[in-house]
Amino acid sequence: MSLIFRNYRLLSDFEPVSRFLRKNFGRSMLNGIVPQPYFEYAHTHPYFEHKLTHRFGLWEDADGIAAVACYEMNLGEALLMTRPDLQHLKPALLDYAEEELCKVNEDGSRTLAVFVFDYEKDLLHDLSQRGYEKKYEEEITVFDYAKGFRENPLPEGFTLVTLEEENDFRKINDVLWKGFNHGDEPDDDLDGRRIMQSGPHFSKELTTIVKAPNGEYACYAGMWVDGVNDFAYLEPLATDPKYRRMGLASIALTEAMKKTVKYGATYCFGGNREFYHAMGFETVAKREFWEKKW
Repeated sequence: MSLIFRNYRLLSDFEPVSRFLRKNFGRSMLNGIVPQPYFEYAHTHPYFEHKLTHRFGLWEDADGIAAVACYEMNLGEALLMTRPDLQHLKPALLDYAEEELCKVNEDGSRTLAVFVFDYEKDLLHDLSQRGYEKKYEEEITVFDYAKGFRENPLPEGFTLVTLEEENDFRKINDVLWKGFNHGDEPDDDLDGRRIMQSGPHFSKELTTIVKAPNGEYACYAGMWVDGVNDFAYLEPLATDPKYRRMGLASIALTEAMKKTVKYGATYCFGGNREFYHAMGFETVAKREFWEKKW
């Protein structure tokens, strides 16, 4: 079956690529496909480079989109994704990424970091043969709802709210800025926080906030459901440093996961820190970052 190549069109191709990601996703192991909420969250992130998405590559056949080469946030990184039966196309996707998705440095050299899962043995071999080096790896963790949820009480005076009940962009900006250790003085990019809620599948109901007695947002847990596959996806999770070590993140995350059950979720993707293992998340794979400069 012949493939036709074309470039990504931001306004019209977001949903077709989202359908491709959902259709070809494999439970826990992902089949070399990132979860659709990962793709959507990136598109609504303040740091996402919208102006260069025309460089994304799409390969199509009679069944629709068959392969995608794109970046997460900006040039210099590449995600290479195909239908499970077309894994042999990844060297061609890598060729394309080296031309269109690389970062051109001030000295004229080029850099590309490829995101790859540890079970993609053929792609890993190809990267090694081309002179890429592994720079970093992170665990992909999941929490199986069959384990049951741990119930922990909120500290006195703290409350749980959703964005349906209260949606203060300045307070959201404060907790995310400080929670991701950007410093004590948040910037004033409230429009960046507003665009983070613009995704078509963003849920104010599932987003869970722990509110401090003084009204500050102490912890923020964003939660997504796939809508087709049976998982929930956490992004982002942040706690203001002055409210850490109070169990707030585990409470917010647990509450958010519980709310996804009615949408068919049976497990949730978490993060790469010991915090998740302490909550009962288990490692199902690793994501590796391989980089080359030439």
